[in-house]
Amino acid sequence: MEAKLDKQRTQEFARKLFGFYTSGVLTLMVDIGHRTGLFEAVAKGPGGSQEIAARARLSERYVREWLCALATGGVLEYDAASRTFSLPPEHAVCLTGTSSRNLAAASQGLPMLAARLARVVECFRNGGGVPYSEYRPDFTEFMDASWRLLYDGLLIKGFLPAAKGLPERLEQGIRVADLGCGTGHAINLMARQYPNSTFVGYDLGEDAVVRARAEASEMGVSNARFEVLDVTRLPGEPKFDLLTSFDAIHDQRDPATVLRRAAGALLPDGVYLMIEPKASSRLEDNIGSPFTPYMYGVSVLHCMTVSLAEGGAGLGTAWGTETARRMLDEAGFKSVDVVDAPGPQNSIFICRLEAR
Repeated sequence: MEAKLDKQRTQEFARKLFGFYTSGVLTLMVDIGHRTGLFEAVAKGPGGSQEIAARARLSERYVREWLCALATGGVLEYDAASRTFSLPPEHAVCLTGTSSRNLAAASQGLPMLAARLARVVECFRNGGGVPYSEYRPDFTEFMDASWRLLYDGLLIKGFLPAAKGLPERLEQGIRVADLGCGTGHAINLMARQYPNSTFVGYDLGEDAVVRARAEASEMGVSNARFEVLDVTRLPGEPKFDLLTSFDAIHDQRDPATVLRRAAGALLPDGVYLMIEPKASSRLEDNIGSPFTPYMYGVSVLHCMTVSLAEGGAGLGTAWGTETARRMLDEAGFKSVDVVDAPGPQNSIFICRLEAR
């Protein structure tokens, strides 16, 4: 006997489901605005489609349809009397400018991941994974764009002070390594801020390391270098005073080895700052969080699959605080404090070899 459907619940879910599809399309519209400079053009002041298209030097017909999509989507405001569009200042701060509140670059993630969707579907049927190499070079660009403004605004003033006394040690001069450094912007910013310290960034991607070295040269920092290295092979000598990793452990082929290597590369009084997505290891605790559906989804489409492609652990993006604490303890870290990172979607794990 078929269960009797609650018609209202069915209708509510249908609306919710279509909302998912609408949000996906609007994400692509945000990506277009970010790539073309349209948000900056609208932010200059109210205007019709002709005026805004002229500001951005783009085709009016395409701009008009884009404006309509974002006006009906609640991103832009539309004044019917004057037939003009405007970008509220509270929205503009999230879509334009150089502050860490500008989230427009994150829209690049959807088309980047969607381009690998067919390959991920194959893995559902056959197992295995999609290797990291198949996500390059646009994954490198996405990660750089997503983190660059965060580093600019929050690395020196937010992330590093989470470990008490760390900025002072950096000013005096210590040895620092970043594991999974990507395009190296964090290392280069620290190197410029703390000229008495020395820095090295390690990353598996040669394309990312090439960009990191180029930026170091452009910034004129001589105390930073970069190496192509699988951090599961991080050497134990010479040791470091500070290790960092930004969103770089959960998608490793062998994260347990990376953490053991990190512990082995630290001086006895050293600090490891591990920044990872803020989640629980228990699914029931993540239900209702606005960020965890995104984490699980990105995990399916990238973070888990790149690990499984190498026969790895496949921890997943939302591996969670409980699992992270256990693995850090097993790696040899006897003191682990967890604090919220600047912004609500990440946690900072402050890890030390000595109990405190």
